[in-house]
Amino acid sequence: MAYQSQMLDNWIFLISIGAIVTVLLAGLAMGTPTAYARANAAFPEPILNVTENDGGKQTAVFAGGCFWGVEAVFSHTRGVLSATPGYAGGAANTASYDRVSSGTTGHAEAVQVVYDPQKISYGQLLKIFFSVAHDPTQLNFQGPDHGTQYRSAIFTSNDQQARMARAYIDQLRSARIFSALIVTQVTALPAFYPAESYHHDYLAQHPAQPYIVMYDLPKLGQLRVQFPQLYH
Repeated sequence: MAYQSQMLDNWIFLISIGAIVTVLLAGLAMGTPTAYARANAAFPEPILNVTENDGGKQTAVFAGGCFWGVEAVFSHTRGVLSATPGYAGGAANTASYDRVSSGTTGHAEAVQVVYDPQKISYGQLLKIFFSVAHDPTQLNFQGPDHGTQYRSAIFTSNDQQARMARAYIDQLRSARIFSALIVTQVTALPAFYPAESYHHDYLAQHPAQPYIVMYDLPKLGQLRVQFPQLYH
């Protein structure tokens, strides 16, 4: 396990050197803006960032395209206790990869993030989600993946999360961080359904897969560059 972790870290280090160039070229090829091109040192801290002080675990659910990369980003974020890929937004009987991939279930590929609020805040998770984990200007797609199951969405567990998410989106829009409209949905979480076991830790298990190398390892590279104090 230690050897596998070291190999993955080596991959991330190599990718991080060329991450910005790689993603910029990919964005130009697809003709779309990218979060990585716009998220620079001026990317703002959330103004509304209430810190939970009850000492217990907290849960956040984010959807931003294929869950492999989003899971990997949050798995490597200090203060996150677990990141689980799965499905949110639809019914229990359609929460399977084959059904969700049809784009007709209402589900989005999502990641349930369990975190320690003493070590990382919900606002910090929002900043990582918008600046590193995905491109919030792409409507119902991310990179090569198209369909409503790849939409940008934040599934909130309470009113406080909803207020913080909407406030941060307004803040990013006012600051014109992105050249295109942010299309991220903010909606109450009806339920979260974990994905099939082979999707869990997918990047760690397949770091050399072309899709992972092109679209997901650059996200870890950006996490390492933009959030060195939170990367692990």
